Amino acid sequence: MAIVRALRVPLRLRPRFSSLSSIAGSISTLVIGEHEGGAVKAPTLSAVEAAKYLGEGNSVSVLLAGTGSSLQDAAEHAASCHPSISQVIVADSDHFVHHLAEPWARLVQLVQQREGYSHIVTVSNSFGKNVLPRAAALLDVSPITDVVSISGPNQFVRPIYAGNALSTVRYTGNSPCLLSVRSTSFPEPTVAADFRAEKAPISQDSIRKSRYVKLTSQETERPDLGNAKVVVTGGRALKSAENFKMIEKLAEKLGAAVGATRAAVDAGFVPNDLQVGQTGKIVAPELYLAFGVSGAIQHVAGMRDSKVIVAVNKDSDAPIFKVADYGLVGDLFEVIPELLEKLPEK
Repeated sequence: MAIVRALRVPLRLRPRFSSLSSIAGSISTLVIGEHEGGAVKAPTLSAVEAAKYLGEGNSVSVLLAGTGSSLQDAAEHAASCHPSISQVIVADSDHFVHHLAEPWARLVQLVQQREGYSHIVTVSNSFGKNVLPRAAALLDVSPITDVVSISGPNQFVRPIYAGNALSTVRYTGNSPCLLSVRSTSFPEPTVAADFRAEKAPISQDSIRKSRYVKLTSQETERPDLGNAKVVVTGGRALKSAENFKMIEKLAEKLGAAVGATRAAVDAGFVPNDLQVGQTGKIVAPELYLAFGVSGAIQHVAGMRDSKVIVAVNKDSDAPIFKVADYGLVGDLFEVIPELLEKLPEK
């Protein structure tokens, strides 16, 4: 049964470091969590799932921050959504509403100074990539990023050379060991039986070096690109933003998310939050449809874990066909309209 509790952290505590090898027999993990709409996000549960592989007897705590009833509902959800979670720490403050990196990194530092975790884990998404390096700097340790496999408390596997090779890394630095994991490599587990636990907020001061300006997001009924089961991606071959709307129409019929190559984003066809690849989002859907995508290694690095890859390109020598399960050599301006005609509305 998970315990949801408040943690009042003093502002002036000196960090206490120790060698990771000296605490290998006593593993405890802090997962930096994200929540939305009163529930923990699926990638956070993937991070909890990854923490299981750090060793036997691992005590996993989830850190949630924000304010209001949504935070309290998310804490209740976190306490019952995964059997590995033994504790939920709630930081209730306006400082954490907009996911600014500086207050979040400071919060992680203060919680670590108080609790002394052996590992701190987050997801390798835009939020994790923003917070983890700052927290690592405050704790004076080196983070290990983009972990796809865990072989124990200090041995990890991560991709290198745009995903063309895997590197096994052994961490020998001071505690804590900071990790970011790819959620696609640690699938979300089955939800455990519901149960309730008492919660309490905490107060939290932090140094504010950034300020919230605004949130810009597109209003769409399509699933989130990072978690979608079907992704339809378009490349530079679509030639214009107007033509890219064919990809969007096809995605709507399939109930899919829309993705794009860096070339399409740089050409201004779509916003950069739809970019798939090494410098964009990492996806692993059940079905990945690529139209007019050449298959550059930077793009392939972001979608190679897809279960089924279908590619349409008029160039029979396009590199995308080397990773595709099914390939069609044809003109996308003929193929997509035919698909739209023959597919049912939704």
